[in-house]
Amino acid sequence: MTPAEPSPPALDTLEAVAACLAAAFEAGDPDTMTQALSRVARSPGLAHLAAAAGVPRELLAASMNRGEMGLDTLLAIMKVIDLHRPADGAPN
Repeated sequence: MTPAEPSPPALDTLEAVAACLAAAFEAGDPDTMTQALSRVARSPGLAHLAAAAGVPRELLAASMNRGEMGLDTLLAIMKVIDLHRPADGAPN
């Protein structure tokens, strides 16, 4: 990140994580999605996402860092995103 770039929002709530991942999914760019997954995997909000998705935190972190996960995990995450992102789709 250069000094002119704003710092990314903190990913410490489920809503912030959902907004981040929703924006990455909507961008439709694999690199953007991979970066978002990696950011979330290292964030404090990962524990909230793992609990809401019913996936062990360590397993979810490893999957997100690899950028590869099973369909069941991906669908669980997508359900959480749909339920917890802000109504207008804007990050918190």
